[in-house]
Amino acid sequence: MIMQLEEQKTYTPEEYLDFEVHAETRHEYVRGEIIPMTGGTPEHNEIASILNAALRVALKGKPYSIFVADQRLWIPDRQLYTYPDVMVVPRPLQRQPGRTDTLINPVAIAEVLSKSTKSYDRDEKFAAYRTIPSFQEYLLIDQYTPHVEHYFKTGDRRWIFTEYNGLDSSISLSAIPFEIPLADLYEGVAWEA
Repeated sequence: MIMQLEEQKTYTPEEYLDFEVHAETRHEYVRGEIIPMTGGTPEHNEIASILNAALRVALKGKPYSIFVADQRLWIPDRQLYTYPDVMVVPRPLQRQPGRTDTLINPVAIAEVLSKSTKSYDRDEKFAAYRTIPSFQEYLLIDQYTPHVEHYFKTGDRRWIFTEYNGLDSSISLSAIPFEIPLADLYEGVAWEA
């Protein structure tokens, strides 16, 4: 008996957008594939929520908008539509041509790492984000232990990496006026035993 591999259907960006606008759950679009996004844990959502609130206070009155989880980002060089956990975008917002619901110009992005997505967020997704001309700062926040990886762009294809460990550490961003102690970022988060 000959086994046939089922051919993976690929979609155009237009087909994805038509599908996504009517979908009940969110999906990423990666080079023709539509990939369902999994739900986050309470810890994941708590950390993203705390970061969003702290950013809103720090950037009040400054020319930035902050988006959490449901704002779509288009990365044309990688044919990728994605939904960063937290995204800071300078005003005026730049939208994908022909779209009112998709942004293209983040200055800073934070992803709260889960066991299933941490490798993707560190590697392929970060490589895609680096193709965005406005993108300057990336935070990878561990939800299981107080640990944050911070990347800051210093020049064309040059990034500085800083690692923060423990609740006594404090993160300071360079692209935007923002600082937060890890004790505040992880406030109320229940650690796994």
